[in-house]
Amino acid sequence: MGFVVQRHRARRLHYDFRLEVDGVLASWAMPKGPPMDPDVRALAVHVEDHPIEYRDFEGVIPGGQYGSGDVIVWDNGTWELSKGQDPATEIANGELHFETHGEKLRGRFVLVRTRTERGKEQWLMLHKHDEFALPGWHADDLPRSVKSGRTNDEVAEEPDAMWRGDLPADEAEVPMERSKRQSPDVETKPRPNSAARAERTASVTPASTGGPIDGWAAPTDEELDALDALEGEGVWELQGKEVKLTNLDKVLFPGRDSEKPFTKRDLVRYYSTIAPVMLPYLVDRPINMNRFPNGVDRPGFWHKELPKHAPDWIQRWRYDDRRPGDSEFYAVLDSPPALAWMANFAALELHAWTSRIANVHEPTWALIDIDPGSNTTFEEVVLLAQVYRSGLDHLGVLGKPKLTGRRGLHIWIPIEPGYSFEETRDWVEKLSRAVGNTVPELVSWTWQKSARKGLARLDFTQNAINKTLVAPYSARASQGAPVSVPIEWAELDDLDLRSDVFTIRTVLDRVAAAGDPFSGLLENAQRLPDL
Repeated sequence: MGFVVQRHRARRLHYDFRLEVDGVLASWAMPKGPPMDPDVRALAVHVEDHPIEYRDFEGVIPGGQYGSGDVIVWDNGTWELSKGQDPATEIANGELHFETHGEKLRGRFVLVRTRTERGKEQWLMLHKHDEFALPGWHADDLPRSVKSGRTNDEVAEEPDAMWRGDLPADEAEVPMERSKRQSPDVETKPRPNSAARAERTASVTPASTGGPIDGWAAPTDEELDALDALEGEGVWELQGKEVKLTNLDKVLFPGRDSEKPFTKRDLVRYYSTIAPVMLPYLVDRPINMNRFPNGVDRPGFWHKELPKHAPDWIQRWRYDDRRPGDSEFYAVLDSPPALAWMANFAALELHAWTSRIANVHEPTWALIDIDPGSNTTFEEVVLLAQVYRSGLDHLGVLGKPKLTGRRGLHIWIPIEPGYSFEETRDWVEKLSRAVGNTVPELVSWTWQKSARKGLARLDFTQNAINKTLVAPYSARASQGAPVSVPIEWAELDDLDLRSDVFTIRTVLDRVAAAGDPFSGLLENAQRLPDL
């Protein structure tokens, strides 16, 4: 089932929290927004159900109509009950336990009815103490839409759509021109030829549909000097593209120990410079972004929709097979300027799909995620990886490890075309079960981290469409700006190795000295033997 949270400026700013229940959107108005802080009790006023067609609406509601103002899709995703059998019954009984899988809201929540005041049911929403809880978190710190990347101000200034509550629900969303500034009380006309416009926007001319491309160039010394010469903001001329940069001296990562912090300028420099090595793992693939506009010391959020204000030289791919709650347009990165733009957008982490846009239902990688528990040492992570290596060697399958940049390890296995995600996931699960049975004292198969008793999980579930692991050479949203770096199997024997040992300041020297260990995987697509 789907859910949406809309940030709505009507008479006053509030958040509309909506759950899909029995074909409608059960709705609560929340003055302060939903909580991720488990110590916060957030007021939620139960309001009338809304039509399911309203779920993806972003735009303005004209003056004189109920809810007049501007609306953005602040978060969306899926949800399910964590207690009880029927959502409508639980709501009627005044206590709803549920779990969300959104781009901002994740984890287990409870809504509890407390009283009725002036005909309105007053509820409280709480986030439970689970692994997703974020003490000190505030909804207002994340003001942008997950659908468009825009703020309420930007949507109000140039809305794409208007909601007419006096029309049937399937006709109520009226497209609008963005060529002129509009306000919610201005009479507007439907956008002409909107279908043709959408078709043009959706078209993609991928740089390659068969595989990675050689020949990307890093920025020249002169281009890097021009980046350094910019003051707080400006336009950077990079390889014939104009990259608008802002807040370049804003700290995104605190340093470790006595190291100086890392700024957005540092991240722009890193991503544009590592691009020739990193792009083979990104090109022709949709990108999921993990964004931290206020730095890693503040909560971040998942952002999949490429915003409309992105430059037209960034490829925009339309996900035609999307399900309710999925984003429509994704970025496809194919150049150093595109990576520089992502860094400026505070997309600290880049997660590429394992399938290409030419056939998104067929993965080209099988992925293994060794996810350490709270009691798992890095030496135990390495042991699990070595057991995997023994299994792969026995099967004659080529794969290599990658440091996650946090505490774990990933193993990437290139596979030939023709496999479905289900087939790939089943194969990885069988291999992982065999590894887990070899060292059962190190592994838990329990889904919830809090119930694993500190043990590692061998996660095979990321082998699914639109599920991702962090891309090779992506930064990670942690202190010290660590990087997820491919390594050789022999490097696991290094007693000083740690998963976060390389940073955006040190990994370029490593690549210059050791090359890219994954480069040999790119041209070695292989069959997965029967298990």
